[in-house]
Amino acid sequence: MVFPLYHVNAFTDRPFAGNPAAVCLLDCLPDDRWLQHVAAQMNLSETAFLLPEAGEFRLRWFTPAVEVDLCGHATLAAAHVLWEAGRLAPERPASFRTRSGPLTATRDGDRIEMDFPALRPEPCPPPAGLAEALGAAPTAVCRNRMDYLVELSSAADIRELRPDFARLAALPVRGVIVTARGDDGAHDFVSRFFAPAVGVAEDPVTGSAHCCLGPYWGERLGKTDLRAFQASARGGVVSVRLVGDRVRLGGRAITVLRGELCV
Repeated sequence: MVFPLYHVNAFTDRPFAGNPAAVCLLDCLPDDRWLQHVAAQMNLSETAFLLPEAGEFRLRWFTPAVEVDLCGHATLAAAHVLWEAGRLAPERPASFRTRSGPLTATRDGDRIEMDFPALRPEPCPPPAGLAEALGAAPTAVCRNRMDYLVELSSAADIRELRPDFARLAALPVRGVIVTARGDDGAHDFVSRFFAPAVGVAEDPVTGSAHCCLGPYWGERLGKTDLRAFQASARGGVVSVRLVGDRVRLGGRAITVLRGELCV
């Protein structure tokens, strides 16, 4: 089997920044074990697999260790590849069938906006060992069906975190989002995302985390349009627009490698 394969940086317009994802264009669906092997071989936080299906695309996301229910940056990368490779006309939306239901992406020049479900967090007691695992004292702790969200007192605290990944991996969630108000006048909030339990110690820029962060900060700041920065080593900017029970996530992407998967 030979499949087109792309390496795309999402939530950035330049190489060596944002969140890298592999995108594999399929013409048949291999078994799950094969898909997981490919994701492990790519060794990126996510590999997206796309299969044409009744005018739409079946989309699945794998970390090097597991399949996940929702991934923003690899969806952005997948939509970018479909338009760049001529699989979709520039004016046509990308429609995906996923484990989180139907998702769409639209193109406006070099910017892509994705329509995702809002994953609102609810306040909860901090789990035992959370502060020790992060090495910081939370000012608020919430949880949705996938992740813990932890607010810290300042953006500087977010940037300076050096968490204990082994302790974080023991928590019964996909990952831990840490966040604080922005301090640079350009961004409403900053965040980082740790998911060692699913094989990703720190994700550079996490679209699905902003499905939680958007409603959280929208309520606190009284805004429906927000600009966010994920303060990983690579860094990336995410625009967030709240529309009822949906979150519109916007960003750019750039292809850094094209090739063929020969297996």
